[in-house]
Amino acid sequence: MFTSVKPGRLVTERTEGIALVLFTACTWGLTWPQSKFLLTMLPPFSMRATCGVLGFSFAFLVAFVRGERLWPPRDQWPRLLLFSMLNYGLFIVLTTMSLVWLKASEAVVITYTLPVWASLLAWPMLGERPTLRKVLALAMALGGVALLVGADTAEATWQKLPAAGLSLAAAVLFGLGTVLAKKKPLRLPPTTSVAWQAMLGMTLMLVLALFEDPDWGRVTTGGWVSIAYISTIPLTVAYLAWFRALRMVPASTAATTVLVSPLVGVIGSGVLLGETFGPRQIVALALTLAGVALAARR
Repeated sequence: MFTSVKPGRLVTERTEGIALVLFTACTWGLTWPQSKFLLTMLPPFSMRATCGVLGFSFAFLVAFVRGERLWPPRDQWPRLLLFSMLNYGLFIVLTTMSLVWLKASEAVVITYTLPVWASLLAWPMLGERPTLRKVLALAMALGGVALLVGADTAEATWQKLPAAGLSLAAAVLFGLGTVLAKKKPLRLPPTTSVAWQAMLGMTLMLVLALFEDPDWGRVTTGGWVSIAYISTIPLTVAYLAWFRALRMVPASTAATTVLVSPLVGVIGSGVLLGETFGPRQIVALALTLAGVALAARR
């Protein structure tokens, strides 16, 4: 039972990797309803830029305290810029724009079709040929996501299609970033890597925020609590967990397991924002969790 555990370790590397992905998924999932909540007080890019600046500042502080090297090697800059755009910049711009027109529950489930793209890209780029079990797990998980999306079709309008397309584009880009990070990780200390990717990625948000006129007096105490959460846990701690997990489990397994995020997002949207969560969503929840559990098995 414990033959695969290295001396001095209480759990296997795979178990730790999956645990890290689940932690990341839950923290990212909670970000969606809180971001939608903040959009009632602040313009979209001002909100994201504020969280982003505080986030990468926190990450650099953590890297400094840990004694990590802060300046990237010269040969790492091209891939650092690419990863920054895929994992932070373009992903956050696209998801923020989609969140303006979609419910938080709609945006999160569409965005987290990313396992489809990660699995498809992992085959030619990493040689991770999908097994029958993994295909079944992916089908079950995406079936749950489809039920969640379909639960709101009565309210859907043609005006939502562009926003759904933005969420889908974000999913494709993040799936590509996941596979590239697995194929050739950055040669940077973990916290430094997250800090630089967040800072470079947030430059897009800062430029777009210049065209907005936020009224900071509208931000409530609950709003500042949400800003504090988004700035630290999802934007720094969760990304550290994500990149570490990618070294321990296949990219396709990590991408499928992270489908817990839309479930957390939907539940959080129902609790925090009063968005609908009925029998159909409960069935979708069970189906998606079953797929995640199957993907996590050896």
